[in-house]
Amino acid sequence: MVYILLGEGFEEAEAIVPGDLLRRAGVEVAYVGLEGPTVKGSHGITVTADLTLEQVKTEDMEMLVLPGGLGGVASIQMDLFATALIQKARDMGCWLAAICAAPSILAHMGMLDRRPVTCHPCVWEEMGSAAVDREAQVVVDGKFVTAQAAGAAFPFGLKLVEVLKGAEAVQKVQNGILYRS
Repeated sequence: MVYILLGEGFEEAEAIVPGDLLRRAGVEVAYVGLEGPTVKGSHGITVTADLTLEQVKTEDMEMLVLPGGLGGVASIQMDLFATALIQKARDMGCWLAAICAAPSILAHMGMLDRRPVTCHPCVWEEMGSAAVDREAQVVVDGKFVTAQAAGAAFPFGLKLVEVLKGAEAVQKVQNGILYRS
């Protein structure tokens, strides 16, 4: 199961595109609303989450995805249950994926120290000792996948498909949506 955390003010494209691509690849995905079942994104799009944070079953978790959007990132960082879930995902050896400003959450938790990452320029200074690649759209290191911004939503989502289902699944999804890289 892939859980995608939605805090108030999340970047819509960074949550919806990866979730859609993962579902097209046959991956079970659940959107998790931090403040309840309906969550308003940074551009005023309201999404109905599949679950609330209390309903997450960590024993089923294979990957945890953190969309960006400064409001959504702040919501996650201020939620003790959300940060505990992130720590639990790491402790369990789950994939952790973060896009745009969200890699800063992992950096603040000390998870990206000396790791290659990418993120939005607005959080470069918050990345601590992480080795920020300022040009890459997506970076994978160990069980961490980071991406630059909303413009990288498709490459990010396809990379998530790749790490969970392999290159053949990526090709099938790309062909199905007529995506050309």
